[in-house]
Amino acid sequence: MAARSRPPAVAGRFYAADGASLAHQVESCFTDARGPGALPPRHRSADRKIVAAIVPHAGYEYSGAIAAHVYARIAAERPPETVLILGVDHHGLSAGAALSERAWLTPIGPTSVDADLVHALEHPPLAVDEAAHAAEHSIEVQLPFLEYVLPKPRFVPLEVALGPYDFLDDVAAVVRRAIEGRDVLVLASTDFSHYVSPATARRLDRLAIDAILAADPRRLYDTVAEHRISMCGIAPTTVLLAALAGRAVTPTLLRWGHSGEVAPSSEVVGYAAIVLERADEARRSVK
Repeated sequence: MAARSRPPAVAGRFYAADGASLAHQVESCFTDARGPGALPPRHRSADRKIVAAIVPHAGYEYSGAIAAHVYARIAAERPPETVLILGVDHHGLSAGAALSERAWLTPIGPTSVDADLVHALEHPPLAVDEAAHAAEHSIEVQLPFLEYVLPKPRFVPLEVALGPYDFLDDVAAVVRRAIEGRDVLVLASTDFSHYVSPATARRLDRLAIDAILAADPRRLYDTVAEHRISMCGIAPTTVLLAALAGRAVTPTLLRWGHSGEVAPSSEVVGYAAIVLERADEARRSVK
């Protein structure tokens, strides 16, 4: 497996480089004052209400505690059979929507790919493109959290490049068909405003978050464009919302924060943890 596995690209930079230190770092994200405040529960619900979530992907020092809010919820419910992670094309290496069919390594170990779901997703404009994933961190940084909260997780990485709304809607249509009838948890990896004042980040991010809470992909896409919000994961987040169109879901903001909470600065990056639950059973607790 190791010869064909994707090696970690950002271990030692975005998160700790060895397994023991990384496990401790993940735990610190849960117990941090900006995080849930405690380690995930040992006992799970027999059901799962979460169908999708939105999580940040900066270095763990900055966004890990925010992301931990989502992963604490995932840890408390029945594990999904597969996790589909929609990531960002930060490096411009993807032709549009790039899948990977290799196992991915982190310092904790390998995370296997669900080959059946990859096959179901492999329809235009989606295609397997391993090179597009080589340096990308937005999907990779989610894996240590998944490895911590799920027993033997399987996942599918899908990197989505920014493009016209119609292109993203086409990607979402393939995703919607592929996950129908499957036990799949969908994650979109994104940070929000980049390198603006804390007040500006709060104002602009709220506009984008309100569109997400309305479960309206077109509104989100247009809002980010109109207000020039530097939300790097607008493509995967739009695809997530569009793929869930027609499903009764209730989005809930668990926590918003920014990098200045850790390292005070006049220019910050915004982060949000959002879950989308079955509307008939959605919980309203917000921190």
